[in-house]
Amino acid sequence: MLVLMKALYSIAFILVVVGALNWGLVGLGFVSGVGDWNLVHLLFGAWPIVEAAVYVIVGLSAVLVMIGSGRALRR
Repeated sequence: MLVLMKALYSIAFILVVVGALNWGLVGLGFVSGVGDWNLVHLLFGAWPIVEAAVYVIVGLSAVLVMIGSGRALRR
C-alpha cells in the first residue's frame, strides 16, 4: 500500500510541475504578445472533454500534493 501511495504521489507531483510549466508558458505567451502557448489546448483543443479532463486531473494532483506536503510538514 505504501509503495502505491508513493507512486501516486510521484505521478501527482509530476503532473503539478507540468501544469505549472504550462501556466508559465501561457503567461509568457501573453506577455510577449506572440499568442497562446497553452500546451494542453494545443495538444487536446480538438477534444474539449479530454482537455477539461486533463485540467481536472492536474487540479486533483495539486490537491494530493498539498495534502502530502501538509503531512510532511507536520512530522
